Amino acid sequence: MEFGLNGKLVDVGVEPEETVADVLRDRMGLTGTKVACGTGVCGTCTVLVDGRSAASCLLPAGAAADREITTVEGLGGDHPVQRAFAAHDALQCGYCTPGFVVEAAAFVDRWRAEHGTAEPSREQIAEALAGHLCRCGAYAGIYAAVAAACAGEHDEGHDGGTVTPPRVEALSKITGAAKYTADVVLEGQLEGVIVRSPHPHAKVGGIRFDGPVAEMLPPDRVVRYVGQPVAAVAAPTRAEALAAAARVEVEYTVLPAVLSPDDETPVYPTKESREWAPRANEGPLASAKWNGNVRGPAAMSWRGGTAGKRIEKARDDDAQTLVEATYTTGVQAHTCMEPHGCVARWEGEELHLHLSTQAVTRVAAQAVKRWKLRPEQVHIVAEHVGGGFGSKVNVTSDVVAAVELSRLHGAPVRVVLSRPEELVDGGTRPGVRIELALLADADGKLSAFTMDAHGDSGVSIGSNAAWHSRFFYGNAPRRIRDYDHVTNRAPGIPFRGPGLPPMLWALEQGVDEMALRRGEDPIELRRRWDGNAKRHALYDRAAALPMWRDRTDPGDGRIRRGVGVAAANYMYFLDPGTKVSLTVEQGAVVARIATQDIGTGSRSVIAEVVRSALDLRSGQVRVELGNSDHAYGPTSASSCSTPSIAPAAQDAADRLRKALGARSLEDAEGLHVVGRRPRDRRGYVTPFPLDHFAIGRGFSGAVVVTEVEVDTLLGRIRPTRVWSGVTAGHVYAPRLARNQCEGGVIQGIGYALYEQRHDDPATGTVLTANLEDYRIPGIADTPEIDVYFHTEGWDHVPGRGIGLGEVCTMAVAASIGNAVRHATGRRPHDLPIRPDLLLEGIGA
Repeated sequence: MEFGLNGKLVDVGVEPEETVADVLRDRMGLTGTKVACGTGVCGTCTVLVDGRSAASCLLPAGAAADREITTVEGLGGDHPVQRAFAAHDALQCGYCTPGFVVEAAAFVDRWRAEHGTAEPSREQIAEALAGHLCRCGAYAGIYAAVAAACAGEHDEGHDGGTVTPPRVEALSKITGAAKYTADVVLEGQLEGVIVRSPHPHAKVGGIRFDGPVAEMLPPDRVVRYVGQPVAAVAAPTRAEALAAAARVEVEYTVLPAVLSPDDETPVYPTKESREWAPRANEGPLASAKWNGNVRGPAAMSWRGGTAGKRIEKARDDDAQTLVEATYTTGVQAHTCMEPHGCVARWEGEELHLHLSTQAVTRVAAQAVKRWKLRPEQVHIVAEHVGGGFGSKVNVTSDVVAAVELSRLHGAPVRVVLSRPEELVDGGTRPGVRIELALLADADGKLSAFTMDAHGDSGVSIGSNAAWHSRFFYGNAPRRIRDYDHVTNRAPGIPFRGPGLPPMLWALEQGVDEMALRRGEDPIELRRRWDGNAKRHALYDRAAALPMWRDRTDPGDGRIRRGVGVAAANYMYFLDPGTKVSLTVEQGAVVARIATQDIGTGSRSVIAEVVRSALDLRSGQVRVELGNSDHAYGPTSASSCSTPSIAPAAQDAADRLRKALGARSLEDAEGLHVVGRRPRDRRGYVTPFPLDHFAIGRGFSGAVVVTEVEVDTLLGRIRPTRVWSGVTAGHVYAPRLARNQCEGGVIQGIGYALYEQRHDDPATGTVLTANLEDYRIPGIADTPEIDVYFHTEGWDHVPGRGIGLGEVCTMAVAASIGNAVRHATGRRPHDLPIRPDLLLEGIGA
């Protein structure tokens, strides 16, 4: 078959079942064309066919015959859109970026031909890019980049023709050159596929197959949810591997499944099996008793008995204000645009992994333990990672399958989850039901509160939502209890601020309701109750916003506007063992660390710290990360990356400056130093690291003000403006940090309005197993977002800055709930806020 490819005629043989994406990636090696959903929904695989955009994952390969195909590589890296994306940081992890760039380039070319340098509206840009999804939520930068390119600001010869992007790896991502795990192809590589359980609960007997098969069962050989890995097989191509998987015969003895709280069959019948239960939280598991399939309560109370008695008494006491309600949240899927993936190969007893992970050093340690190796025998590379959000911090099923299959076949094996697998087994934030009671005394002071959180984590335990309320709103007595309700459903795992978004959904609406009942400004009530001085600065800013100050009665028309506020805090985490090495090589400084960049900007932070400290040009600093053989680096979790790596990079730069003395870099070839993360001036809350994490002194904070527009006829809620104030100290890379916070707002909007995993109540089978049925926000869902950083109050921390990637998203859903209450007079209690439930509440 002949077709034009980026201006050249090519001739290639294709198979009937192949798509254009398959041909481009596997035959032509053009991996800039990514595959994320496989159903034409997300836009990552977009190419131009005779100048018109097309989803190459759906386009049969034969349809390319005699056509001209243009991929992101064909844009050459100097299209105005590519320069604009780099200049405006219109990307984060970068996995979806090539598809956005191709679509945007086609739109800009059409627009310029018809309109010259007139700037399109947000609505026109959103319509052009409607078929594209970014899980990181980099839409604000994308809007700005496309508008600037249309206006001619990045034309050749214009001031914006040459840009220095704020993100050091921007060029590789906007051109498709950045290589992710799914792009890795090694000589002799096989494709692996996981065989999954069709039953929610069953005992596995024999497994039969006409070739090598890797078993992936727990020690008791019991599967506990539909989609649980059972075995894995490999073949030269994915199509052959899928056919091989279909030939695997598994003997199942079906067991009664627990799919509702009333089912009494134990999911974990023994103490030993309970030890195998996955964890839905990041920290140590709080002790709690089991009662059948209920684990709890795990308590973090402060004078809990007093709190309970005061609230019980207040039910008959008119002198105090008591707010009681039950709130629920849906199960939210991580669904990173780059699915979980691993390429494994054995060289004797040396294990090499290309891996999509947010925890290079952590997974390396786990691999050492699992496969009984020495640390120096495990080598992990994660050059680029397409998002994580908490789902890629451990040895996951793709890793196990790839490693075991590679050992069986004596060849490299790649295992990449499909989108349905990702939405079933790639991780979810647990759903939670929270019973809340808040009590204020006659003077309006918080007198007591109780919170009982019932986590829906499937086969996981440790949902830990209520636990976090211990650290909010002073020291009033509080009874805090967490329960896990275990069922035969896919496991919940940590997700961006685990436990806090559902806790704040309940608590912050309760606080808002208290302010309404007392006739008090909701911001002023929070200021009185909140002892965090740094967050007081955010309250001052929020209260002065015209959006808040000028809010009016929404009236009784069809379209009503409301404004809501919510606050958040988060512990300050760091990894005190972090190191950064610097080596002088060919007149440049090369920084190396065994951490990863999942789109948060770790490369850029290190590069900027080193460049500034040594007064170098940007081209004189190179950062190499994502390699377990480098200096020890932190996991990208608990917002600990930046406060760990930046001070270590600063220490390394100070050491290098001292070692250089009066020499230039050209005269110091091979000079090598290692910097370490200095200790905080006031030490840490934890006397020693827990799983490499230390808890520092102080809490980060956020205050979010959201304006919504509610269509009371259709039940449609549209956030129109969001102000997000964050207090996390010094901001090392302001544009990247702003981008991350804007993305946090977008994910909070998805949590509030769209995202919910649904499963079959009879079998536990996940029904929302594609990106049409599981809805994440698109660019048209993006409101105007204003991010404000309060940078004071962290002088005891080396570098004076801590992490902000999680605290920025936690309060968004609650602020939307409070805005809906203001607009409609009815308070939503359930996430997502579905149109049918909203209309039911308005009509009640």
